[in-house]
Amino acid sequence: MRRIAVLDAPTNLGLRPPTVSSVPGCAKAPGALRDHGLLARLRARDAGCLTPPRYDPGDWRPGDGVCHAPEISAYSAALADRIGAIIDRGEFPLVLGGDCSVLLGSALAMHRLGEAVGGRIGLVFVDGHSDFRHPGNASYVGAAAGEDLALVTGRGQPDLAAIEGRRPYFRDIDVVVLGIRAQDEYRLDLQAAGITTRPVPALRAEGAARTAQWAHEQLVDCAGYWVHIDVDVLDPAVMPAVDAPDPGGIAFAELEILLAGLVDTPHCLGVELTVFDPDYDPDGAYAAEIVNTVVAGLAPVAAPGAVPPRLLPAGPVAPAPRAADSRPEPEPLPEPLPAPAAVPAPAVAVEPIGPDPTADDDLGDDSLGPGLLRRAATGDEPDPARSGIDIA
Repeated sequence: MRRIAVLDAPTNLGLRPPTVSSVPGCAKAPGALRDHGLLARLRARDAGCLTPPRYDPGDWRPGDGVCHAPEISAYSAALADRIGAIIDRGEFPLVLGGDCSVLLGSALAMHRLGEAVGGRIGLVFVDGHSDFRHPGNASYVGAAAGEDLALVTGRGQPDLAAIEGRRPYFRDIDVVVLGIRAQDEYRLDLQAAGITTRPVPALRAEGAARTAQWAHEQLVDCAGYWVHIDVDVLDPAVMPAVDAPDPGGIAFAELEILLAGLVDTPHCLGVELTVFDPDYDPDGAYAAEIVNTVVAGLAPVAAPGAVPPRLLPAGPVAPAPRAADSRPEPEPLPEPLPAPAAVPAPAVAVEPIGPDPTADDDLGDDSLGPGLLRRAATGDEPDPARSGIDIA
């Protein structure tokens, strides 16, 4: 089985203040989710909390670049260290944000990992918004949580988009965007970049389970992939407790099915959950529903028959960028990789986790064993009754 390790990343540095004198509440999200028994229900290891720097926009003004950039950069490097340590133990990280700027830390960890194993790591970006604002398509930038996808694909100021000189953390062709609204502001920019997308109407037409499989197949040339989930992918009719609710989202049951499909493979390396704001959830009802969804969605990870994390061999030279999928019909899928036995280089595999996952076992040269990332760093359909919205 795969052991889940839950790491709190309660940063709100990537958001604008809700009002002049207030602070975004999403930093409280990990605690709110833990209060509803998340760790016990997942039988997860508590990987602790990475405390962020103080939220203080100071005299920042539009045109000054990304607010809190030095703090976000330092926090991202520390978060990458923590995620890398979890993966080194052969565990499955679940990172509880915090705002979407936590993706920079996850992306940095994945780039380090890709370098260590000689392959590319992909990203499945499940979000109600494309978060693709950058200096090339906007008059100014400022809130990293609205720019995280642009930053992790190499667009933006170097202190965030090129930490440790790594740029981009994810290549455009190794990113799949799911759940954005049909009229997303930057949808044409995503298409021009060759970033594959499936907005809500297409996701609904194909179904959450088939969409998860489709997303996996888009990343067939990658050694593995990371999953980013912003809970504003949910429709505000069922989950309004976010900083920027936007109509036209999916239901809880759809998110559960999508998550289960994305993690039900040893090539999924971890998941992050972002932007839930307990300040808009005074009675805890939304936190409870999120926990129910995450526990059910991650069930394949900790199932007795689950295969430990495994990275595929490095794929061939990447093909030309794919056009965005804006229709219900999925694009033709790429030819699958040959079976591992036919590939000259062996797959990089993690040995099954024993009774004591902290033991420093000799996992062999082809394993994601202790020290691998440290070395790199130093060089089908939902039940409408649950949804609360019309999914026809």
